[in-house]
Amino acid sequence: MTDTHKNVLIYGVLLPGLAGLCFLALFAGAVPVAVGEMLESSVIRLRLARVVLAVFAGAGLSVAGVIFQALLRNPLAEPYVLGVSSGAGLGAAIAIVLGLGTLGAWTLPGMAFAGALCTIILVYMLARTPGGAVPVQTLLLSGVVTSAVLGSLLMFLVSVSPSDQLHSVVWWLLGNLQIFDRSLLRMVMAIVTAGLATTLLFSRDLNLMTLGEDPAAHLGLKVEQSKKLFFVVASLMTGGAVAACGLIGFVGLIVPHIVRLVIGPNHRHLVPASALTGAAFLVLADGFARTIIAPLEIPVGVVTAMAGGPFFLVLLRRRKTTYWR
Repeated sequence: MTDTHKNVLIYGVLLPGLAGLCFLALFAGAVPVAVGEMLESSVIRLRLARVVLAVFAGAGLSVAGVIFQALLRNPLAEPYVLGVSSGAGLGAAIAIVLGLGTLGAWTLPGMAFAGALCTIILVYMLARTPGGAVPVQTLLLSGVVTSAVLGSLLMFLVSVSPSDQLHSVVWWLLGNLQIFDRSLLRMVMAIVTAGLATTLLFSRDLNLMTLGEDPAAHLGLKVEQSKKLFFVVASLMTGGAVAACGLIGFVGLIVPHIVRLVIGPNHRHLVPASALTGAAFLVLADGFARTIIAPLEIPVGVVTAMAGGPFFLVLLRRRKTTYWR
């Protein structure tokens, strides 16, 4: 596929497709509302905020998955599997329980970012051998164990939370795109936009990192500096998404693989295509969660987990096949 064909696919198909899904999502809900009544009430504003959050959270989580897979050269790497989402969730949950959200819109994303960054550093250090290598199996095991420990700490926080906060914390942990704080939504939009712009600007560095650290260094890349930059960017986008909508797993695993199979591994095209596809995927998943058993609504994190769990198992069985050819 030529660059022209890839650009047509990204901007001529994915972009209008995302716009169409967003428009349809405005009219999808657990309770039917007439169009005229919806336009005259606050329902349209609530649904619009929800769709916008789905777009930015889906894009941020997808590109974070692209970054982790490139840096670690591991097709199974993504924020949820590596425990980054759990770390971000723990940081945000601490902020919720302690009532730090009253300090400003930046508090939840800030705490979530701190938890995400500390988690990926911990997982990376646990997996690293004395010689400096990071074996795939050790990395996955470290991520799974770290995620389990952080999940236990999250459950402990839930169990000691005041009764008036318990429902909101539990609902948030399951993945929820309802947004009532517009300042938090604006903060997430700014974080994801900055992260996407940075990733696109340095997409060539990601291409070099997929070759391995030594070849990348021989080609002139400052490997450690690039790794730190991308770890911060991926953790920041994950933290922002988790702070706003809780633990939504496997978006960063499913989307990059599907897009990579279609347009190839060049990150100059892979990053924008993954962002648009991830946004569309989460908008679609949220619409499904709102309508499949209406008038009840299921958490969107449940939908993405049901889709991503089998996908992860398939990738795990096909681990011997290289995804970087």
